[in-house]
Amino acid sequence: MARNKEALILLIDVGPSMHKLLPEVEKICSMLVQKKACLFIYPQFLIFGKYDEVGVVLFATDDTDNELTTEVGGYEHVVVLRNCKVVDGDIIEALQSLPRGAAPVLDAIVVGMDMMIKKFGQTSKGKKRLCLITDAKSPIKDPYEGTKEDQVDTIAAQMNAHGMKLESIIVRGRSSGDAAKGFMEENDSLLVHFSKKASAKTVYVESPTSLLGAIRTRNISAVTTFRGDLELSPKMKVKVWVYKKTAEEKFPTLKKYSDKAPPTDKFATHEIKVDYEYKGVEDPTKVIPPEQRIKGYRYGPQVVPISSDEWDAVKFKPEKSVKLLGFTDASNIMRHYYMKDVSIFIAEPGNAKATVAVSALVRAMAEMNKVAILRCVWRQGQASVVVGALTPNPSNVENIPDSFYFNVLPFAEDVREFQFPSFSNLPLSMQPNEKQQEAADNLVMMLDLAPPGKEEILRPEFTPNPVLERFYRVLEIKSKKPDAEVPPLDTTLKRITEPDPELLSQNMQVIDVFSKQFELKENPKIKKSARRLLNEKPSGSHKDELDGVVDAVGHQAVLSLKNKSSQMVDKVGSETPIEDFEAMMTRKGRADWVDKAIKDMKNLIFDLVENSYEGNTYQKAVDCLVALRKGCILEQEPKQFNDFLRHLCKFCSEKYLSSFCNFLASKQMRLISDTESSDSDVTDEEAGSFLVKTEPGV
Repeated sequence: MARNKEALILLIDVGPSMHKLLPEVEKICSMLVQKKACLFIYPQFLIFGKYDEVGVVLFATDDTDNELTTEVGGYEHVVVLRNCKVVDGDIIEALQSLPRGAAPVLDAIVVGMDMMIKKFGQTSKGKKRLCLITDAKSPIKDPYEGTKEDQVDTIAAQMNAHGMKLESIIVRGRSSGDAAKGFMEENDSLLVHFSKKASAKTVYVESPTSLLGAIRTRNISAVTTFRGDLELSPKMKVKVWVYKKTAEEKFPTLKKYSDKAPPTDKFATHEIKVDYEYKGVEDPTKVIPPEQRIKGYRYGPQVVPISSDEWDAVKFKPEKSVKLLGFTDASNIMRHYYMKDVSIFIAEPGNAKATVAVSALVRAMAEMNKVAILRCVWRQGQASVVVGALTPNPSNVENIPDSFYFNVLPFAEDVREFQFPSFSNLPLSMQPNEKQQEAADNLVMMLDLAPPGKEEILRPEFTPNPVLERFYRVLEIKSKKPDAEVPPLDTTLKRITEPDPELLSQNMQVIDVFSKQFELKENPKIKKSARRLLNEKPSGSHKDELDGVVDAVGHQAVLSLKNKSSQMVDKVGSETPIEDFEAMMTRKGRADWVDKAIKDMKNLIFDLVENSYEGNTYQKAVDCLVALRKGCILEQEPKQFNDFLRHLCKFCSEKYLSSFCNFLASKQMRLISDTESSDSDVTDEEAGSFLVKTEPGV
């Protein structure tokens, strides 16, 4: 078997204690096989994966159907539902209707091993995995010779010899009967013994959602990101290995499919390849060969050619290293600073001195509540340098050494400062009282996904991506019926994507109390945004309200938007800048458009002031400033306007454009004060005297 293949044998318990869970097991195993199938759809075509093979063994069945019973006898009530083979539609259909049994046994592991050995022989290449799904509440029969521990040792030795791994998923509810408690304890101890003797892992889950995430499509072998020295100082270095602890589960790559190949061609790949030809402007019929091409980069209206040699010469090429920059208190590194995936630092395997050094450093940092700041270059010639926080991770398990977690930290340009007004800045009448605060606290505590005494809901390691699960399910249905409608969302996925109805029903009183404490009503002091004004007709008293929100410039801009509502304005132009600005500020999905509109308007105002001839564009610049000021108030961005106005006045002072500052003063232009926007840090007195202070120095 090739190393990139994985053979998986599903060992499914269908005994009496599992009957209530089998409907969920059927759906989840079907989803697993659908994902391993690597399905690709084209009208009338369905191609299954070429890499993985799956087999299914049922135990605790009424019937017996396996080769070991025929050859050596004794392995009763074990049925081989499907032999190990490349995934196809038959396996998916078989998993959707599992039989129910009544005689629980645990010989399925031996039968699964026998299937693997007969399928792949004595080779240990490739990945061979047994996945046991059971509640482990049934007794294990005594062996003919020796003890149960001896039987586990024998099975583990055979698994090690053939390179097999066992993954046991124990599905248990929140309560179990006393009759099954003794069997469960014995089974748990045998599974622990199994993990010490072979490559085996046991996972306990309570809910179908956790079961869905516990069954992995493929166990990916860890690959080191870095192997080398952790440089604590020029004279102190520790040998470490770095692995990725977490990784993003990405959407599958969908390739284009060609139906142009003849139907009789059995070896057609149906792949689409794209070739590019480069031709000159002078002679469009002549193709330019690769050795005569050079990359060009735009710099304004020009294209600057840069050869690969020149590009390599200016590239930043740091040396491969992981260096300590210093230590800081853990409280200084906020959780929301973390970027990208998490890595884990461990001592070099087999290096006793490195293990002791890492453990000593981990324990000391944990005791002092410190984290380390590292500068990392994972590979030689890597174009970028990473700075991150190294957090100690002491181990409480005897055979697992201490380690570190590493999280990438942002540089200054990566940080996005979102300023939100604080309740403490509001008047006392607008701050929540004790009852309201208590109701809000109770509502937040109600939403706790890890209530005391219960399993954590939606644990990250056991919660799959619902979009991917949904994609594979729909893909399998479309492969059989291309015109089939999209089915409703599965109940298992609803538990991930929708609020838990049980949690809400148990806490309806908390929700009702919160609703009664907070009365929603319109605040007359808050000015309406331009978007709301567009949707309402300014007539009668409402027209007076409109006149109170915008002046002549703003009113004209709002009305002009009615005629341009169907147009998609993406730039503040010089002809109708105010109308363009208002259109971008009220555009759908406007989070990004607001920033772009403000930036464009700032640039335009600068151009108008700088390129003015004897003040001929001053009035237009002031009109644009008025529109920008109103937009920043409506969007709670007073800092942007205030900083811009200060910078503009400083610019005029340096460029001998004091006449514009005088013109601003005559128009009574002022900063945005804290009475106009609660986010502003400028008082009314400072806002009114701003131009008075700056004018003499201009």
